[in-house]
Amino acid sequence: MPDDIEIRLATEADCDAILAMLTRLAEDTGDSERFRCRTRDIREHGFGSQALFKSLIASRQDADVGLALFFPVFSTTRGKPGIYLQDLWVSPDCRDAGLGSRMLREVVALARSEWQAVYIDLMVHGHNEPADRFYRRHGFIERSHDRHLNLDGSGFEALAVADD
Repeated sequence: MPDDIEIRLATEADCDAILAMLTRLAEDTGDSERFRCRTRDIREHGFGSQALFKSLIASRQDADVGLALFFPVFSTTRGKPGIYLQDLWVSPDCRDAGLGSRMLREVVALARSEWQAVYIDLMVHGHNEPADRFYRRHGFIERSHDRHLNLDGSGFEALAVADD
């Protein structure tokens, strides 16, 4: 792992940098057409008194080379808090050098310290085999009794205003 890479907690001044890295991640995963996040979304939801997530940024000299975006979750099964790792992106020129592992460790350390987290959840795109291998090397497993479900768009809106 190169010694010249610094990992730090993102601040509001990093909103454009966070968006740039999320855009690169969307390109890498083939999600560019669905990607709708904007700087104002990051600013509104990631910073201030009601922040919904935290981000770590890895930088080398003046270039941002990594991003981890995560937030607290709670498991009623475990009776304990955890972390949901929403996004982990490492610049192609820094991959396979240990930066992703280092960022993952930093996320876990911060979440243990701030939220007393005892587990981490994430989702891997079905077609992203390198990411799947990376997480499995770290001991992540797929739980056959859990399935990721999603509701958005008109279905979400209909549920929000449904009269039962």
